[in-house]
Amino acid sequence: MIVISDTSPITNLIQIDCLDLLNVVFGKIIIPQTVYNELCELAEQKKILDDQDWISVVSAENRLAITQLETQLDKGEAEAIALAMELQPDFLIIDELKGRTIAEEMGIKIVGLLGTLLKAKELGYISELKPKLEQLVNQGLGINLSFISMF
Repeated sequence: MIVISDTSPITNLIQIDCLDLLNVVFGKIIIPQTVYNELCELAEQKKILDDQDWISVVSAENRLAITQLETQLDKGEAEAIALAMELQPDFLIIDELKGRTIAEEMGIKIVGLLGTLLKAKELGYISELKPKLEQLVNQGLGINLSFISMF
């Protein structure tokens, strides 16, 4: 399985100490160089990332696609989508609405942080979803509280 991730799903999973869920749900993860650079802006995230042998850093080759995507998206999202166009992954893990929309328009299969957590619960890696969602809200992720009450 080929899976590429953008920055925010990884950052959010690190914040709630659940980065390993990416590995147990998807196996190996590829992140673009720009995403790695963004994640390494915080020293503790760099150490955590560098300790994961299941995360590979790959640079997208199509600079023109990246430049065009950067007119609408941030650098990490742009390179993640450009890399997905090149590698044709099973999934691109991305949360930002504009990036998700563009990726879907390009025929890229997407999943987000919430979908990843749901899959982890379905596979039995987490017993309850609500505490994880509450942790994410406490970390500043905008999740509707009525949505959380469903779990």
